[in-house]
Amino acid sequence: MTVDWTPHRFSGGVLALDMANTVVLRGDPRGFDRFADAAEIGRFAEAAARHRVEELGGRPLAVGDAAAAKENVVELRESIDALFRARAGGHRSPPGALPRLLRACAAALDGEGEEADATGGAPEGGGPGAAPVAFTAAVARSALGLLCDDAGPRIRICANCNWLFLDRSRNGSRVWCDMAVCGNRQKAKRHYGRRRTKETKHG
Repeated sequence: MTVDWTPHRFSGGVLALDMANTVVLRGDPRGFDRFADAAEIGRFAEAAARHRVEELGGRPLAVGDAAAAKENVVELRESIDALFRARAGGHRSPPGALPRLLRACAAALDGEGEEADATGGAPEGGGPGAAPVAFTAAVARSALGLLCDDAGPRIRICANCNWLFLDRSRNGSRVWCDMAVCGNRQKAKRHYGRRRTKETKHG
């Protein structure tokens, strides 16, 4: 089943966290991987180029052979999640998490030309016809940007879906990755719970 890569699926705030969130309900028995079908990697990259225009400078993302790239894509994604999820939860990073991420980023940047070349030549710069950016290289730069900006204190774990997101609110008090989706779902759950409690008391 193909994924509808809606704006909600890009609630992470930056490309690196968006990719970490392609595992749904991480750590839950009901969880699943949206990249189980390698074809979704290319579809995610295409949607990311639309939803992360500013971060990518308006340039498209090149994936090349998604099936061949899947192992490296997943390793990069999991190294991002392992490091930043620990930091968001206020825990020490797992042993080797930083070197693992740096190795995955180095591998992604090393193969940058291969992915971009797969789409053919295009002019540099942003906008229509701009030269593509290798997908894994763009994700790696996004992850390294989080490290260089020391964004750890602003990375949160959504209280509803367990996704990672960058809290850019003025007072740093965001709880949900997407108020319109996760925030409303939690409000509905609390409302239902209060109603059930009242019915039980008066039943």
